[in-house]
Order: sequence, then C-alpha cells, then structure tokens
Amino acid sequence: MSAEPVPYSMIIFNADNPSVQTKSAYKIKELLVTCQFPLFTGVSHFVCSEPLDICLIHLSMIHKHAVEDVNVTFEDQQKINKFARNNNRLIELKEEIELKKKQLQNLEDASDDIMMLDEDTMLVPYQIGEVFISHSQDETQEMLEAAKQSFQDDIHALQTRVETIQQVLSDLKIQLYAKFGNNINLEADDN
Repeated sequence: MSAEPVPYSMIIFNADNPSVQTKSAYKIKELLVTCQFPLFTGVSHFVCSEPLDICLIHLSMIHKHAVEDVNVTFEDQQKINKFARNNNRLIELKEEIELKKKQLQNLEDASDDIMMLDEDTMLVPYQIGEVFISHSQDETQEMLEAAKQSFQDDIHALQTRVETIQQVLSDLKIQLYAKFGNNINLEADDN
C-alpha cells in the first residue's frame, strides 16, 4: 500500500529563515544541497503550491531543461559549418528540382498539344535558344521526347544528390545533438 502525498497548500524553502521550513521544505533543501539538481545550488528560496512529490517532479523537469555550458571545439565548429553548407545546398537543389519539374510539365503539355493537332502537314515552331525553328510534327515530337528524357535524367541525378546530402545531414545531426543536446537547433524553420 503506497502512502498518499501530503497535500500542502504551499511548500516554502527559505534558507534565510530555517524556522519556517516544513518537513517537505526540508526535503527540498536536502535535494538542493546534495546537488541532485545543480541548477539550484545556492538557491535561497523555492516556492511550490503542489504536494511534495509534484514539487520534486517540477524540480527534476526544470533540471532536465536547464541550459548547460558546452565547449565548442574546432572540430565541432567544422561540423556545424558543414551542416550549414549542406543544408543550404539541399535547399538550392530542392528549388532546382521544382524548376526542372515545371519545365518537364511544360514539355509534356506541349507534346500533348501537338498530338491533338489535326493537320499532319503543319509545321510546328520549336524554340532553340532564342530562335524558333519550324519542324514537322513528328520531328518536333521526337525533339520534345528527347528534351523530356534529358529533364527526367537531370531530376533523377538531382534527387540522388539530395538523398546523399540528407544522409550527411542526418549523420551530422546525430553527432551534434549527442554533444549539444537542446543547446543547438538543427531543424528547418517552417516559414
């Protein structure tokens, strides 16, 4: 049978006036003094309006989220810089993939439009650089298919590079979070 927590209306630890310390406050002082919670070393007041077991949980949670001083070595800084460079490159590659996908969609739309033409003898202007050259529908269709294949190959190559960079970033995240914990933020902003 477990003991019920003692419901205190206010638990106060006051190091300056030991006469007002309750039994619960004495337990908190003991925790603070024994450095189970180093964040509170030298603390002269602690107020909690919950039962003792809840106050101890609050203390442990505060301790877990405390910011710790971590020395950043040259190697750590190199890893952080490598992460930043790769993250920027990843963003650029994703933008480039989106651009290539739009261009590929434009080529597919043009190919569909050419297929819907009724007249087989009609010449279709095809842009090469800044110049339009007229070709037959079959020639234009072949050129569009070649261009679509080229874009698909480019997109595949870019996606392979993205996967490689994502693996590097994942490895760096593991290493950096292992050392710095919550003191470093390596997650992308959603804005």
